[in-house]
Amino acid sequence: MSMIGEYLRITAVELGQVIQDLDWALDFAQEVQDAEEEADLLPAEARHLSTSKTWDMLGFLLTRADFPVDVIHGEEPFAEDEDWGYGPPRYLRPERVRLAARELRATTYDQLVDGVNPADLTKADVYPLAGAYPLGWDEPGALQWGRHWYDGLTQFFDAAAAANDAMLVWLD
Repeated sequence: MSMIGEYLRITAVELGQVIQDLDWALDFAQEVQDAEEEADLLPAEARHLSTSKTWDMLGFLLTRADFPVDVIHGEEPFAEDEDWGYGPPRYLRPERVRLAARELRATTYDQLVDGVNPADLTKADVYPLAGAYPLGWDEPGALQWGRHWYDGLTQFFDAAAAANDAMLVWLD
């Protein structure tokens, strides 16, 4: 079983509903995922985004860069007793989404990986460990594996910020 980073753009009205009704929130997230699953939308067009298994790698890189928003796990809990796969979902308010979008745009992937050695990922037990990445962290090109996902995350947050959306974040 894999751990996948999941994101859902939601309006301010939907955020209010999410916080008050956890069953509705989970059903809504699943409906959006199902509706978009085969649509092959660009990240800027989608309401749902997955960072696949790169979530921990991206988290490691963003933490190392002192990123001001926790875009990997979310910041505000609303369902501490709920489990949406691997722990409870969290959310980012629209102002935090805007800050994250601005900072993601200003931080290139090359800046994130500058000075990082693949051994750093192994030492930090960054998921997925060797074997889950097709070649392992110590293989050539391992650091580039997250580039596509980071670019998509940046586009997704840009679109959410432009729409003044909040964001649900969870690991599934």
